[in-house]
Amino acid sequence: MKIVVVSDSHGNDWDLLAIRERHLQEADLFIHCGDSELLDDDAAMQGYLSVCGNCDYRSQAPLKRVESLAHDVTLFMTHGHTYGVKYSLQKLYYQALEVGANLVCYGHSHYVGAEMIEGILFMNPGSLSFPRNTREKTYAIITVSDRAFEVAYLEGGTGETLIRQTFKR
Repeated sequence: MKIVVVSDSHGNDWDLLAIRERHLQEADLFIHCGDSELLDDDAAMQGYLSVCGNCDYRSQAPLKRVESLAHDVTLFMTHGHTYGVKYSLQKLYYQALEVGANLVCYGHSHYVGAEMIEGILFMNPGSLSFPRNTREKTYAIITVSDRAFEVAYLEGGTGETLIRQTFKR
């Protein structure tokens, strides 16, 4: 299973459309972790399962979602601003435990990063508009198998792979 994860696009509809087109044949799920700043029915948001971020003033999307996926994956997705993710993952960790998630996708900080904490993968795809810990504007693809999560970070405009990480399940 392949999941394309974007966040913090802040009006960048061009890259959202290009990413969806680029990965349409291989991806099983497209998710947006908030701060698109686009209307829910905008063409660039079609096909993305999304949550509302702190800059999504006109969105009707929920603040969080829990989805059951293949390979016994329970996905928890949120933007992260209501969990203080710029300071710590502790609140997000407790929420993941509460809902039984083993994959957590979030945004808000604009920082690319993934870490496994007690069997739960926490992954932030960075930002498609205003990256903070990379020069490149980024998104991620998570490849899920029964044995591992493989996270690839890609450059938003070109789709070039920048970083790859594998986390055993």
